[in-house]
Amino acid sequence: MASALIARHRLSGETAEVSYMVSTLEILLAAIPLVLAGVLLVGFLWPATRAMPIAWVVAVLVGFFVWGMPADWIAAASIVGVMTAIQILWIVFGALLLLYTLMQAGAFDRINEGFAKISDDRRVQVILLGFFLATFIEGAAGFGTPAAVVAPLLLALGFPALAAVIAGLVGHIIAVTYGAVGTPIIIGIENPLATTESTNAAITDAGFTVQAYSVEVAVWAATYHALIGFVMPLFAVGMIVYFFGDQDERSLQPAWDVAPLALFSGIAFVVPYWLSAQISAEFPALVGAMVGGAIVVGALKAGYFVPDEEWDFPDQEEWPAHWVGTIEPGQASAPGVEQGASDGATSADGGLVASQMSLLRAWTPYILLVALLVITRVVEPLPAFLQGEAVEVAGTTITAHQLLFTTTWEGIFGTGLSGGIDWVYVPGFWLVLCALIAIPLYGMSGTQVKAAWAEAGEKLVAPFIALVFVIAMVQVMLQSGAHAEGVESMIFVLAQATANAVGPAYPFVAALIGALGAAMAGSNTVSNITFGGFQFEAASQLGLPTQLIVGAQAVGGAIGNLVAIHNVVAALATVGLVGQEGRVMRLNLIPLVYYAVGVGIVATVFSYVFFSGLF
Repeated sequence: MASALIARHRLSGETAEVSYMVSTLEILLAAIPLVLAGVLLVGFLWPATRAMPIAWVVAVLVGFFVWGMPADWIAAASIVGVMTAIQILWIVFGALLLLYTLMQAGAFDRINEGFAKISDDRRVQVILLGFFLATFIEGAAGFGTPAAVVAPLLLALGFPALAAVIAGLVGHIIAVTYGAVGTPIIIGIENPLATTESTNAAITDAGFTVQAYSVEVAVWAATYHALIGFVMPLFAVGMIVYFFGDQDERSLQPAWDVAPLALFSGIAFVVPYWLSAQISAEFPALVGAMVGGAIVVGALKAGYFVPDEEWDFPDQEEWPAHWVGTIEPGQASAPGVEQGASDGATSADGGLVASQMSLLRAWTPYILLVALLVITRVVEPLPAFLQGEAVEVAGTTITAHQLLFTTTWEGIFGTGLSGGIDWVYVPGFWLVLCALIAIPLYGMSGTQVKAAWAEAGEKLVAPFIALVFVIAMVQVMLQSGAHAEGVESMIFVLAQATANAVGPAYPFVAALIGALGAAMAGSNTVSNITFGGFQFEAASQLGLPTQLIVGAQAVGGAIGNLVAIHNVVAALATVGLVGQEGRVMRLNLIPLVYYAVGVGIVATVFSYVFFSGLF
């Protein structure tokens, strides 16, 4: 039995309607790799390192036997996925290396100390650490790092372990779309759209480059976040005071008492966050956290928004058993650094100590990182030069050394598929450079440097296996129609079916689709890679603005991290509370539903009322 799936493609400003006959069986078979991944990851709680290789094998089998993909095309698509995974891991390695370098040097302790000393009020600490510090770490490192770092810091301040995890997870969500210096947009949206012929052609025909289109997506995602997410500091405080305050008289009143501070914090974050999204996806989370955090800290120090009365948790003997893990409150530290590693004027290895280091010095590597990224993104002709292109300077043509700056493979195995790795242009290079500069800046010893590099390298093993297979799977699905004329890819077929099933309500569910992908894979980047092209095609077929729908996907991929089992387990492990995953996920459904419904309403109104004429 065949289903008539209607595709609406925009050509020269008009909408052309084309009908394809796809059997219901083909639709079901196309969905099998994604459904299997979801069942194994969520249903059976398999790690991605086990689930994704199996999902890739299934995608290969469906591609070969159902879509008729030749073996060389399957291999080429998989290699494109491997090269994309390597580029992601290069960024992740740099992000983790810089983070762990600052931890080993004591600079991160100084940054945390600067926040923690502002106020003993737990609500203020949730805003400063659970929101600003967590969003900063998300922008700098991503990949589940914020909650895994912030939760033990809050525990060290005396938070119940469960409250520390909730605060860290809820607080950083607004920044996840731009985590690891823009990786979810650059790698998750831009690269798949560029490497898929149909989407690349559609974007080019509309007058965009894929890179410029991705910036548009980043701007719309930031717009959704700004409109819906500016209340997240208040939301995080509300969850902490309601669920971890007096258990006999649960009340949101303590949250309302600091609502002016929380809302001011949200606005102080989203304004620079939204403005920096106009430049590139690397900046919003970093700039929003750094600028917004500085503004709020300055306001508090000047006496503005300071609570009239300090709020604290009940006495510890009143805490339910599930609030506390194997690590007692007040005994935790940042992961990757032994306690006492930076005591005294200098550490035992000669490094600087947090208490002796100025805040400016502690922040310097990240300030330098932002400056370098801005220069290499907006100062012409640096962006083209760093991507291996020949540029003309003062009448002289200069060409970068191709192998040093980029690695490309054109026409892999004689197919029309190509892959590449931008070694210098992507943030990975600049993150590593800033980590190297930090060594003499902080007077770090060889032992400290070795520990930072080892910690960063160790963290790459599991993500490498998971990312290689998940991206290879998605590339096989995306390219499954590229080998022959008149054959549509698995992703295209699924997008058609979904668009026809949901119809005009699609903008309302676009973010939920992204959230599902992140919940399954534990990564906004992977969700975008998996569903970004899917959402683009569905929007095209329904005649909806693609930027708005793909932007909603990018936001959905962020909020799905609230219930991503990988992130939850990682955060719980740092506070000695493994086994409470279900409780955390159940509580985090509250902000997830708020965000998904809010973005769904805004996306629907934007798509049909205010911005219906966008591409």
